[in-house]
Amino acid sequence: MTDATSSGASPTTKHATSLLAADDRTRRRNAAEARFRGYGVAAIVVAIMALVGLVSSILYNGSSAFFQTFITLEVYLDPAKLDKKGTGDPEEIRKVTTFGYAPLIVASFEKLAEEDGIAVDGLTAKKAAALISKEGAADLRRYVRADVNRVGQTVEFKFLASGRIDGYYKGRVTMESAEIDNNISPEQLQLADQLKEAGLLKTSWNWGFLTMADASENRPEAAGLGVAILGSFYMMIIVLCLTLPIGVAASIYLEEFAPKNRFTDLVEVNISNLAAVPSIVFGILGLSIFINFAGLPQSAPIVGGLVLTLMTLPTIIIATRASLKAVPPSIRDAALGVGASRMQAVFHHVLPLAMPGILTGTIIGLAQALGETAPLMLIGMVAFVREYPSAPPEGFFEPAAALPVQVYNWTQRADPAFVERASGAIIVLLVFLLIMNAVAIILRRRFERRW
Repeated sequence: MTDATSSGASPTTKHATSLLAADDRTRRRNAAEARFRGYGVAAIVVAIMALVGLVSSILYNGSSAFFQTFITLEVYLDPAKLDKKGTGDPEEIRKVTTFGYAPLIVASFEKLAEEDGIAVDGLTAKKAAALISKEGAADLRRYVRADVNRVGQTVEFKFLASGRIDGYYKGRVTMESAEIDNNISPEQLQLADQLKEAGLLKTSWNWGFLTMADASENRPEAAGLGVAILGSFYMMIIVLCLTLPIGVAASIYLEEFAPKNRFTDLVEVNISNLAAVPSIVFGILGLSIFINFAGLPQSAPIVGGLVLTLMTLPTIIIATRASLKAVPPSIRDAALGVGASRMQAVFHHVLPLAMPGILTGTIIGLAQALGETAPLMLIGMVAFVREYPSAPPEGFFEPAAALPVQVYNWTQRADPAFVERASGAIIVLLVFLLIMNAVAIILRRRFERRW
């Protein structure tokens, strides 16, 4: 027995393994995990680089829009030009058109040439006056109309330089390009250099970019965002006043009070579908209902606000319902257990706890609406608007522009100065969006409650 056993096959031996020594399978798993981490880090790095590149490009191209070249001249408000009848009647002086003010600017350059020697051979005073923006005569007219008693005085007036002169000091225009440009000549650039040496030409901060209205193709240096900022502000007021109460009320009813049946399921599905509908569809809806059927005016903030309200409501309803669902059921049960009614439990306990999420969703929805362009273009807000809308409520029904549409408008114009202004408008829009998102974060932390 012993001999038979000893002569048989020996039992299979197992290789000893240790937790401290990784086998092939563990090494492959660790390598896969390391690769996934590398992919994640690489994706984050690429995203950050793309974001930095985008923001850097916008800042590089648009920051110069906040600075403008100005020319300061002493202008004699000649009564022979502004008060030809010599009556001193303010109404007659106010009737003088910009054509009556243009010779005053030419006379200022003639005076510079005669008294200060600031001139270029072969360049007439009329050509020298072309260094001033075509908006200059209108600015001088508004200055005199504000106080007609200035007629007969010599005043120091700060004019906008033309777009080509401004571009010369921002690197868009050179002596070589001026030789083939019908809007500027090398002699005019030389005169601009003389004015700069004399301290009469300076590039400084331009508040007009944020306050002035849009300008025509021929005067990009005078184009501003004032009407667009005011129009966007009016639309956001309308969107906020409509979406917040309607969206929150609908969310509370669907989440807390509505019976669960096929009808409410259909409503919920349609709300989710509306959140995914392209924004241009809402523009078509606004055009057909609010303008063609209801007869509301085109390019008015009231129409833009109503269209953006329809577009934003699904987003706010979804965000509000998610905030209400995040409140633990124990809060509701505790309130009902101590005798509170269903409405008291919701409005006294559930809603305050869900308020941070509701406010965050609302502000993010408003930020999304602020950047929409397609629906506003369909309702006519792409129109050229020079007049500021009145104060509410009349201003809601008057023509206005919007920031994203103004960006699109400027990118379609030929003059390179409008490209600079479009980038500057994007910076303003991004600042508004950052402020709104920062407010959302602050409100969330301010009202957040832990349980």
